[in-house]
Amino acid sequence: MSDTRNQRKVRTGVVTSISGNKSIVVQIAEHKRHPKYGKMMTRTSKLHAHDEECAAAVGDSVRIMETRPLSKMKRWRLVEIVERAK
Repeated sequence: MSDTRNQRKVRTGVVTSISGNKSIVVQIAEHKRHPKYGKMMTRTSKLHAHDEECAAAVGDSVRIMETRPLSKMKRWRLVEIVERAK
């Protein structure tokens, strides 16, 4: 059996809400080209993440990492706060 572990997904997004104790909702924006018309579109998705220290605030730019299921919705955890909200 191998000793190495697969790389976990890392995403960068903006905190849109504080959903309970130690939980945040992060909105991820992805720019994709339309398959037929070629125009750039912005696709957004919301991910629930675990914030152990309750450090993030609404509007902060954060980096989150994939982890084991922590609750019904939370599959991500906060790695670092990239930029504080102004």
